[in-house]
Amino acid sequence: MAVRNGKIISISSVKGGVGKTTMTINLAGIYYMMKKRVLIIDADFYSGGVSAWLDIRNKKDIFMMIDSISNNRYSNIEDYVVSYNQGIDVLASPRDPRCALKIDCKYIPMIFELAKREYDVILVDTNHIMNEVSLMILDHSYMSLFMVTNDLIDLKNMKSMIRIFKDTGKTNYLVCLNCSRDTGRDYLSLFDIRNIIKCNIDYTISNSFYIKNIDKYVLNGEILTLNRNILRFHGGDINRIRSIALQLIKESTEKKEEEDINE
Repeated sequence: MAVRNGKIISISSVKGGVGKTTMTINLAGIYYMMKKRVLIIDADFYSGGVSAWLDIRNKKDIFMMIDSISNNRYSNIEDYVVSYNQGIDVLASPRDPRCALKIDCKYIPMIFELAKREYDVILVDTNHIMNEVSLMILDHSYMSLFMVTNDLIDLKNMKSMIRIFKDTGKTNYLVCLNCSRDTGRDYLSLFDIRNIIKCNIDYTISNSFYIKNIDKYVLNGEILTLNRNILRFHGGDINRIRSIALQLIKESTEKKEEEDINE
């Protein structure tokens, strides 16, 4: 079996409830359509929702994997992940949130290196609190995607984060404005938002991507970007997510189209 050299893509935010997990899962669908082997790591250790969204009943989780590594029992990452389909696996957050307190951030790079051997893309859904684990994830990410909304508290926190990035020289990140999360909150223009956070907005998910009956898809464990009805009625926003996916792994549209032709 060929050893892969996967890319760690972290999806982050500076406030909860901004659509971070939704974007993580939608990106997984895009990479699956691109024939990438994908692993979703739910690193929101206290309140992870990836397994619930995808209707996955996991018997093992990331804490169990770390425990095996620390006690020399680890043999294969497949022993700790759950398959959603033939191309997407999930490494779940701790089933018992009390175990989150026991996770040492030093094991994060080890997990990443093990995952990179087996997967093309590793999507890491993080917690919005910038603790040691979250900072370790950012430091070891190939690229990071920050989700923000038209919310004053969110933008204030993002401004502080951008200032930290500038002070530390971090440049491997994109900022995505999610207007589909809280429709009606459009009192600040894109120009205003840029001035507040002192940073460019790389992508915008429009309010037209607001899915009124999204709970139906969650209950069915569906990925929006793999649903035919969503593709039909929200093609523009799906293409925008695809552009985000390509830039996160720094793979041009032209290169991808050439690969499709050659196949």
